[in-house]
Amino acid sequence: MKTYKNTKFFHGIMFHHFHDQKKYSKTQGSIDKNQFEKIIKYIGRRNILDAKKFFIKMQNEELTNKDLCLTFDDGIKSQIDLALPILKKYKIKAFFFIPSSIFSNNPDLLEVYRYFRNKYFKNINDFYNQFFTISKINMKEFSEINRKKIKIFKIKHKFYSLNDIKFRLIRDTILTKNKYNNIMGKLFKIYNFKKNNYYNKLFLNKNDVKKIIHAGHVIGLHSHTHPTQMAKLSFQKQFNEYQKNKNCLLKIIGSKNKDTLNSMSHPCGNYNQDTKIVLNKLNIEIGFRSSMSIDKKNSMKKINNSKFEIAREDHANIISKIYKK
Repeated sequence: MKTYKNTKFFHGIMFHHFHDQKKYSKTQGSIDKNQFEKIIKYIGRRNILDAKKFFIKMQNEELTNKDLCLTFDDGIKSQIDLALPILKKYKIKAFFFIPSSIFSNNPDLLEVYRYFRNKYFKNINDFYNQFFTISKINMKEFSEINRKKIKIFKIKHKFYSLNDIKFRLIRDTILTKNKYNNIMGKLFKIYNFKKNNYYNKLFLNKNDVKKIIHAGHVIGLHSHTHPTQMAKLSFQKQFNEYQKNKNCLLKIIGSKNKDTLNSMSHPCGNYNQDTKIVLNKLNIEIGFRSSMSIDKKNSMKKINNSKFEIAREDHANIISKIYKK
């Protein structure tokens, strides 16, 4: 197998969902353990730094073009069951960025919605068609008005389909959170889907987090409720999101590990200048984006523009390269 050729700049590799033949079904964008191992081999184990080493080298400005780290977002249960054993096999320590509402009785439903649309419809486009219909949005008109946004989105996230992009733009820029939740609630009723039945199946629990810490990995912030458009929130609301996130995680990992709670990743890669100020106030030292491109809206002048803008490659892009060989 040929090895990873992207040596232009240091960055993280971003992972989310994993599947197997038993507990976790294959869903849009998920990978299995064998594919995860292929990614590690393709990148080259020697190029992967442990999270703490990546952090120290970043602080000391010693990262080289070949230095990479592995990151896991969203506090997803399959990560600890399927990815953690592979990390142990290759002696890799990674970053795990966890939204803390998953430990409450009222978790953010992003992962529940994802599970629902992947399991209760013939295919993902069937879900999108029903969602677009219930939203009562003129899709032809929407596509025309947002042609430029769709094009830019596709450049940043090549693995997304056209309907993936339209759905995310509608969810994040057209609908309020309440309207989006109402639409999903209507679909839940149609399919008799009981969301509460899936929390334990989809989310990490507190013992899982302790297991990750005890294995030598790094726990980081990912906000409390995982807003898809963090930049639209006021400074105070952003501060509350990350302060609550930090406090909740600190209670789980214990005060002896408080000094390690200094990293984060931006939910859906969304942030603004207020976000950076919030993170500085909370003594966060490193933050990861979800893209490898330069975001001019955030006045970026280069890749890895600041300590809160470390670029990440989505595993889906690496998988596509592997299977093109």
